[in-house]
Amino acid sequence: MPAARRKTPVKSRTVPPAQRPLRTHSESQLQEQLRAACAAGDGLTGAHCIHELWMRGAMAVPIENWLTVLWQQAGASVPEWLPMRHIEWLPLLYAVTARFQPRRRGRSNLYLVLLDYSDSRPEPYGIYVGMTGFTPAQRFDQHKAGIRAAGSVLRRGLELLAGPTLHLQGMARGEAADMEERLAEALRLEGLFVQGGH
Repeated sequence: MPAARRKTPVKSRTVPPAQRPLRTHSESQLQEQLRAACAAGDGLTGAHCIHELWMRGAMAVPIENWLTVLWQQAGASVPEWLPMRHIEWLPLLYAVTARFQPRRRGRSNLYLVLLDYSDSRPEPYGIYVGMTGFTPAQRFDQHKAGIRAAGSVLRRGLELLAGPTLHLQGMARGEAADMEERLAEALRLEGLFVQGGH
């Protein structure tokens, strides 16, 4: 089979998106693999294909269209790290969070929440930076239920952006608290509208 036609699905559920396992694929290979993944209901491979296109700066409309198809065809197997909507600056989130590496293991986790400011700002999205002893998904649910909730997440939280902080889970509490503050500041310096980080 010619190299351009070879399908190489992502077999391991543990391959984080930051590793970009499909980085060496051509755009045509990614498109072919994405179509096959959608048809087969393979949410993981489809997510890695969309993620790779996103990291390469693909246009918003094709990404949104592929996200819709993938969620419809393979929603049950789409990993939680794939956002549900196009965010122009997702590659920037990965680049900034990659600068931070935990040194000590513990039970604290950093997390990011996408915030909706479409009613009040030219850039429709902001980001909340938080730290928790729960899983990020549990903490997001708590925010949305009003449990020790940050007002910005309670009122404007759209979804958890799990991918960029997968490597910032299971950290020592003191280190996580310091890193939460530094990560928020680093994102602000990149021009993002940031809440939390304290």
